[in-house]
Amino acid sequence: MDATVQSWERRELGSFFHTFSDLVSLREDGPAIVEKGDGAYIFDTAGKRYFEGNSGLWNMTLGFSETRLADVAARQYAQFPGYHTFFGRNSKPTVALAERMLELAPVPMSRVFFTNSGSDANESVIKLLWMMWAAEGQPRRRKLLTRKNAYHGATVMASALTGKDYVRAFGLPNAEIVTLDCPHSWRFALPGESDEDYSARLATRLEQQILAEGPETIAGMFAEPVMGAGGVIVPPDGYFRMIQPVLQRYGIPLVADEVICGFGRTGHLWGAQAVGLRPDIIVASKSMSAGYFPMGAVMLSADMDKRATAACELWEEFPHGYTTGGHPVGCAISLEAIRIITEEGILDNIRKVGPVFQAGLRTLAEHPMVGEARGLGLMGALEMVADKKTKTAYAGEYRVGDRIAKAARDLGFIIRPLGASVVLAPPFIATLDQIWQLLDVLKQILDDVHADVSRHHA
Repeated sequence: MDATVQSWERRELGSFFHTFSDLVSLREDGPAIVEKGDGAYIFDTAGKRYFEGNSGLWNMTLGFSETRLADVAARQYAQFPGYHTFFGRNSKPTVALAERMLELAPVPMSRVFFTNSGSDANESVIKLLWMMWAAEGQPRRRKLLTRKNAYHGATVMASALTGKDYVRAFGLPNAEIVTLDCPHSWRFALPGESDEDYSARLATRLEQQILAEGPETIAGMFAEPVMGAGGVIVPPDGYFRMIQPVLQRYGIPLVADEVICGFGRTGHLWGAQAVGLRPDIIVASKSMSAGYFPMGAVMLSADMDKRATAACELWEEFPHGYTTGGHPVGCAISLEAIRIITEEGILDNIRKVGPVFQAGLRTLAEHPMVGEARGLGLMGALEMVADKKTKTAYAGEYRVGDRIAKAARDLGFIIRPLGASVVLAPPFIATLDQIWQLLDVLKQILDDVHADVSRHHA
């Protein structure tokens, strides 16, 4: 049959290899082809409208019809459509974006370079750390500290840093990865243990692991201020305040993965500001361009800049980079996205609707199916349990998170399933009415799914 008369869904199934997609759901329901967007909504090929409760993949923070970003892109394409940053060359938007990011950094930073995504930004940091330590006469410092349930990307070493079981599909993590405790107090704190005590215990365990591995073998630690893809795990009180002195004691740089949290998601411009984190290196992506261009960034403190520069001088260059890193169109878009977020009331809107969103999630925690509601700003999660008292999760066969997400999609709301949990990350432009509608729909769906699962679980 001629492709033009087949449905887009059939054409997609015959041509596209899906990534990070539930294959059972794909077989049962088929793909969803999105045709257009308007504000916080997307529309499929049948014209059905959906509220995008996850901002795409956390990144479409200004919605799907921000004409100011499209206009900036058109002007930059017309003036200078593309270039690179190799061999000492650059473009004006790239320099201007570097300056603006340094002005807005949560702690003093010295210089910036750009990548295409959060994954390759983290990959770049790993290479930079390894080169720096080797140049300083400590080539054994190659081990990288990460945490259970962390997500740092999809490239090889960024996947190795990702504390998810599925990385075993690729023979990861490797021996250079040291996986620390997940800072999820609801799930892992001892009975009666306060957040402060739990943080202190994790700091003690961190030092024990550093000593067991050998401080002279550790290159750095990667940490998201709030774990996003791990289930919106907000660290307990005092966590970063307690672990940072341990890292400093052994000269271990701390890398803040701000890919999800950066540029407003937590209600602060940076996640580091929300959780008391003072990083040596910052990785950013997603919201810096509001999803309108693939962008990533690495920001270096003055100390990291000095040491990395010295290491590069041994090779007469930093022998690393990406053809489209620092792309002038992407940088122009990012400058405008950051301007809109910081100067056009978007951050104020997050601070207005975020508390309502969080309060609504906490109310849903009273539902018999919900073990924990958690989050910060415009990022949240509901974790479903079969038994609230013991926190026993539903067996995987019940596919609880997927059921909730499917029911939401049927009602015109996109939310993300994550095992027995669901994750929500509304766009920064979301209104109070849209947040209330999302919460009302979630309550209805939880009632329906709970009743259905209880019949089969009994």
